[in-house]
Amino acid sequence: MNYTSVHLDSLIEISEIVTIHYFEYASDFYFAGEAHDFWEFICVDQGEVDVTADGHPYTLTRGDILFHKPGEFHQVAANHWVAPNLVVVSFYCDSKAMDFFRERRLVINDYERQLIARIISEAEAVFSEPLNNPYQTHMKKRSTQPIGAEQCIQLHLELLLLSLLRRYSNTEAVTCPEETVRRKMDDAAYHHIMAYLEAHLSEHLTLDKIARDTHIGKSRLQQLIHKRHGCGVIDLFSQLKINTARRLIRENHMNFTEIAEYLGYSSVHYFSRQFKKLSRMSPSEYSSSIKGLSDHHQN
Repeated sequence: MNYTSVHLDSLIEISEIVTIHYFEYASDFYFAGEAHDFWEFICVDQGEVDVTADGHPYTLTRGDILFHKPGEFHQVAANHWVAPNLVVVSFYCDSKAMDFFRERRLVINDYERQLIARIISEAEAVFSEPLNNPYQTHMKKRSTQPIGAEQCIQLHLELLLLSLLRRYSNTEAVTCPEETVRRKMDDAAYHHIMAYLEAHLSEHLTLDKIARDTHIGKSRLQQLIHKRHGCGVIDLFSQLKINTARRLIRENHMNFTEIAEYLGYSSVHYFSRQFKKLSRMSPSEYSSSIKGLSDHHQN
């Protein structure tokens, strides 16, 4: 038998990564702006932020993603009330298909959110410097890293861009009805669980109570959460509490005791232990690190 290979065209190819950042900004953060010769996107993970791109103002909220084309001047400012969590990725790409993203403000879906999470996770394994320094212009690679981690960053980023391009161009391939229904049911159940957890952050929850109140079996609960977060429901709930604590510290409207009470911790000491366990620094150390970034910018 004579076989003939088929060449596979690549619509989007990422040639180089410039920076990958996950920022936890204070509520008064302001970046005066810059322009550069590569692509960049900003995506809001939590909160909201004001962005100006070539003189056009945007207010981005959770799930919004905005692309800056090469040469575009852009500024970022928190609104002095909400402390935003932002993903910023910059890269070189000469593919013609990138024209689609010029001056584009889009909204990511769950699949695309997972791709961004994987980019951040792989970047933490590849680069030795923390991803939360907005003034870092050169990312140093670790001497040892997981097999294929750099390529995974490239592939996840290309998949993210292709997914957005496909969805917003209405050219997505048709999936079988059964798969579509199952995916929609899983998505609805997942969002129901997350809404419940976020609405009960001030309480002490058990797996039994979550299952009973959401009307979802315990095994299915664990399966849905583990698929998206790689951990159990209670572990995720603990992380959501600490994520909220980090945001409240950055907003600077409550002291540590008030934050501990607001999130249902039995004491500020227990809150501090949990915070350090999940954040690898104490609340006061975290507060000082955020203040240090702000002072660095002002200087």
